[in-house]
Amino acid sequence: MISNKLALLAIPLLPLLGAVLAGFLGRTLGRTFAHSVTILGVTAAFLLSCLVFQDVQAGQTFNGAVYTWLVTDGIPLSIGFLIDPLTATMMLVVTFVSLMVHIYTIGYMAEDDGYTRFFAYISLFTFAMLMLVMANNFVQLFFGWEAVGLVSYLLIGFWFKRPTAIYANLKAFLVNRVGDFGFLLGIGLVFAMFGTLDYAETFNQAAGMATRTIEIFPGTPWSLLTVICICLFIGAMGKSAQFPLHVWLPDSMEGPTPISALIHAATMVTAGIFMVARMSPLFEMSQTALSFVLAIGAITAFFMALIAIVQYDIKRVVAYSTLSQLGYMTMALGAGAYSAGIFHLMTHAFFKAVLFLGAGSVIIAMHHEQDMRKMGGLRKYMPITYITVLIGALANAGFPPFAGFFSKDTIIEAIHASQTPGARIAYFAALAGVFIGALYSFRLVFFAFHGKERFGQAAHAHGHGHGHDDHAAAKHDDHEHHGLAPGQKPHESPWVVTLPLILLAIPSAVIGWMTIEPMLYGGYFGSAIASTATMAELKQGFHGAWGMVKHGLMTPPFWLAVAGAATAWYCYILKPEVPAKIRAAFALPVKILEEKYYLDRFNDWFFASGARKVGQGLWKFGDVTIIDGIMVNGTANLIGWFSGFARKAQSGYLYTYAFTMIIGVFAFLTLVYIKLG
Repeated sequence: MISNKLALLAIPLLPLLGAVLAGFLGRTLGRTFAHSVTILGVTAAFLLSCLVFQDVQAGQTFNGAVYTWLVTDGIPLSIGFLIDPLTATMMLVVTFVSLMVHIYTIGYMAEDDGYTRFFAYISLFTFAMLMLVMANNFVQLFFGWEAVGLVSYLLIGFWFKRPTAIYANLKAFLVNRVGDFGFLLGIGLVFAMFGTLDYAETFNQAAGMATRTIEIFPGTPWSLLTVICICLFIGAMGKSAQFPLHVWLPDSMEGPTPISALIHAATMVTAGIFMVARMSPLFEMSQTALSFVLAIGAITAFFMALIAIVQYDIKRVVAYSTLSQLGYMTMALGAGAYSAGIFHLMTHAFFKAVLFLGAGSVIIAMHHEQDMRKMGGLRKYMPITYITVLIGALANAGFPPFAGFFSKDTIIEAIHASQTPGARIAYFAALAGVFIGALYSFRLVFFAFHGKERFGQAAHAHGHGHGHDDHAAAKHDDHEHHGLAPGQKPHESPWVVTLPLILLAIPSAVIGWMTIEPMLYGGYFGSAIASTATMAELKQGFHGAWGMVKHGLMTPPFWLAVAGAATAWYCYILKPEVPAKIRAAFALPVKILEEKYYLDRFNDWFFASGARKVGQGLWKFGDVTIIDGIMVNGTANLIGWFSGFARKAQSGYLYTYAFTMIIGVFAFLTLVYIKLG
């Protein structure tokens, strides 16, 4: 299987085929055709990925070109695949979560006019992500990188008649272009300095380039690998929504819920984490770059988690949770624990998909209401959704033995053991993030599924007394606001919605203790990820999954998670009036969190408004004054003035012409006389 290039090509091309068929024939052949061809394509890709995974487990790998696009100066630019344990893991995660999202979409988008178009988009998204993770060179990596960005633009703005959706997809597109500029610079430096764009050839030369410097500013030498790694990581900051390029991700909630799950759980935002792990042989050569990665991850993990605790839109709570968890993955990379970062990427894909799809199930039941202040008491109406979301929340908060416990605790231990400068501060940020993570996770569970039923009420008219904020009017997944009518009760979602929830909740509960030992300490990744001293130190203290659970019960992260969950229970179940008092007592910090640290306002004022003013200035001065005023109209005016002057000499009278000729002859003779004299 793994040596068969056609079989490997089929894995990304089958979802592409499904996307093409659904996109071009879906309207003609109907909805059933559209979802059938896309689901069949992704199912086949998942099954083939399982076969690839088995081959990799048996020790088989593949690294080679399948198509040479062009050759420049003797350097081939190719479409090629690198199939190793890292790739196989990503292929399984991407195809499985994508398959669950495809099935879920049948129920979620059942009443939407863009049904066939949506299936075409999500299948195309899966193709782009598979091309990215299977790449063996920077050309194909960049192709997949830009393709997921393009399709995310289409999906976030799927409801293109809503101004908020158009604003959100444009914002995502532009912010990612900022990151991609750095990413392209990094790839350009690799091409210029290494003379190749192939991963293996680049990594083989990395040790020899460790001492090489370049001068960005004359007289100031910089480590070549540091510059390359930071440029590449700037690309990851855009794709994986790291501070300060994180601002696009919460607004991406304007897209339908299935794509929120696909973007945030298994595909686009994990692309940056995967890329840094893939480039680990380069990053290991630059402690400066690792320190930069660690600092950005710590800022993102802690400060984005804080915003989640003041959100009322159920999807935005999960979105800020995603930002925080991506910060943990980034911290793992900065600490040199690349395999732990990928491990958390995998566990997070399952439990975050559960949380997003569970939120979508609630939104369906609430007739497209997303404001948690209009929910409450849903557990008796939606038992399957409640149990699966609870599992996702437990995993997200890091409670043993759920998947998130193993990956998050490993990352915290890795940061503690890391020798990367800044690791001590990052460690405290990671610990604080555990408490906040448990608080916002159980705040969502208690707010939406427990307590008093608040269906059909105004957002502020209930016992919690939270008051108004910018999110009081929740963003809705439909074209108009519906919500439950007074007296109407929610009900459990159809099986096409609940089945993916159940299938994703199972790995959210068990995948951690099943895979931690082989993935992190059993040599699973082999040479696919650089081995580091940090992971070697963690291996010495690891005594099996259940040993880790027993040890975890006595460590600070566990008790911080318990404290976070207990705080949520106290504030939203036992004493529901407390949050209003806290908000009143800490009005300024709450306002700062509600305004998302004013970063959106700053970006709108400085970058968006600044760009508009620069453009307006160029238009008024450059276009109107210089081009139109001087070059176009000025030339015409000059010709008109000269023509008006010349016209006065063309009187039509014979004596005028005779007089002119005499004066002309006289002037000519005068000049000749002066010249000869």
